[in-house]
Amino acid sequence: MGGEQAHLLVIDDDERIRTLLTRYLTSNAGFRVTGADSAEDASAKLAAVTFDLLIVDVMMPGQNGFDFVAGLRQNGNSVPVVLLTARGEAEDRITGLESGADDYLPKPFEPRELVLRIQAILNRAQRAAPAPPSVKPVRFGDFQFDIVRGELKRGEEIVPLTTGEAALLRVLARRPGATVPRAALATDGSGTPPGNALAGNASASESRAVDVQITRLRRKIEEDPRNPRYLQTVWGEGYVLWAE
Repeated sequence: MGGEQAHLLVIDDDERIRTLLTRYLTSNAGFRVTGADSAEDASAKLAAVTFDLLIVDVMMPGQNGFDFVAGLRQNGNSVPVVLLTARGEAEDRITGLESGADDYLPKPFEPRELVLRIQAILNRAQRAAPAPPSVKPVRFGDFQFDIVRGELKRGEEIVPLTTGEAALLRVLARRPGATVPRAALATDGSGTPPGNALAGNASASESRAVDVQITRLRRKIEEDPRNPRYLQTVWGEGYVLWAE
């Protein structure tokens, strides 16, 4: 998906920041950009328009960014999200990922860095794994996962996944029954980290981000997430997906 085609929604109560981001993302990166000044305003726009990615400020009056994103995910909306906040502590980043965000960028930041993160997320959302037509969906329990499309189903019902969750599941599903190291999952098997678009080798925080994504996946596919049957931990090594 090229920048000129992607439509972004910037959600921030600070009009100055909304204006600056809109100008930069439009003029320098070729995105289409719409602004919203609150979670309520954003919800109204989302009901009328389909966006390719949301940029959400955490510290907003009324409903904050964490709760707004969590609400989207609970309602089955898997649109990619980048959270922006003045709070850059590790726990805040983890909270953002737990809410369902795809990436987290503390203020102040370089606009070019934001563009790179957006492009990485959009590319990951659109990238189809190279696979022959004969590749069948990977099945585990009541679920089936289409590796090429990155689509998870339970019976005929589609289970919403964030781009990060789909990227992790794709890596695991390509090697069912094999342990996949955290480092491979931190770069979604292709050099593009699901939780941090600019990271290199998996650091402790990136490994923690993978753990958070795994926890969210388990809540969607396991009857008892605390005692997983399909997506299991191999202590000290990584994770394994047990499939049929």
